[in-house]
Amino acid sequence: MSEYSGSCLCGAVKFRLEGEFNGFYLCHCQYCQKDTGSAHAANLFTQSIQLSWLSGEHEVSMFTLPGTRHCKSFCRHCGSALPTVQVASAVTVVPAGCLDSDVSLKPAAHIFTGSRASWDSALESIPQFKGMPS
Repeated sequence: MSEYSGSCLCGAVKFRLEGEFNGFYLCHCQYCQKDTGSAHAANLFTQSIQLSWLSGEHEVSMFTLPGTRHCKSFCRHCGSALPTVQVASAVTVVPAGCLDSDVSLKPAAHIFTGSRASWDSALESIPQFKGMPS
């Protein structure tokens, strides 16, 4: 059984996950674009992982978009995305960026590409820097 640790940006929330992920997707839907402020969300999915809050569970807020199944958990201090247990479907969604542990699983697919941002194509061809360009 695999074990992962994670936290929010400000460190108020820390958690541990025990188990395996069933999928890893880069979601380009408009909801995920709004959630992340970016081109897509990078989310891991599981129906069998055990989530334990190590600290700051009371600092976790959850938002569900009315009329949809779209929900997001986040630190109420720094806004960092955190794991969300979707009770109705028994699925736990884990934003890959909140993990402090390495994940060997690679994204399986880009999903909801019909909503892809107009500027999100051929990005491999633009210059890359290891830090902020000067």
